[in-house]
Amino acid sequence: MIARAGGGPLRRLVVLRHAKSAWPDGVADHQRPLAPRGLRDAPAAGHALAEADCLPDLALCSTAVRARQTWDLACAQWGTPPPVRHDARLYAADVPDLLEVVHEVPPEVDTLLLVGHNPGLEDLVLHLAGDGLDDTLDRVRTKFPTSAIAVLSWRGTTWRTLTPDTALLTAVTVPRGKKSKKQR
Repeated sequence: MIARAGGGPLRRLVVLRHAKSAWPDGVADHQRPLAPRGLRDAPAAGHALAEADCLPDLALCSTAVRARQTWDLACAQWGTPPPVRHDARLYAADVPDLLEVVHEVPPEVDTLLLVGHNPGLEDLVLHLAGDGLDDTLDRVRTKFPTSAIAVLSWRGTTWRTLTPDTALLTAVTVPRGKKSKKQR
């Protein structure tokens, strides 16, 4: 439960699964680009984060092409994007790997955006959330699709205080971009 997290400033971990990717023949997994739907959904994710007043102080993004494209299209929806670090450790990462990267975040960062892949991101959200508002935990347990956003909040003096069951899952959304009339 979030009450066990202790004192310190309110911190938020915003988890964004990359948008829908394409599967072109002969392209290595790491190099796969976004599919047309992903090219629509990634800006919608950026817009949703801005509308929810959930813009990060720092973004950590997988080095995979589809994650980098998701980041580029999402942050283009904001006036001034925050710094981003592309980290190869986020590609195909599991919970211990993801936590290692998150725990390295400087304490002056209050809101962190993590852009990466499943199943690691879904597992991370479920690992950290001691509780959730409304049906958020059930929604993540059911499915954490492409372009999904989860927001975890807790109080802590450093990012190392983010440990299993210490965060509150405050929001889960799956933004979708609209097809143009030509695409319908």
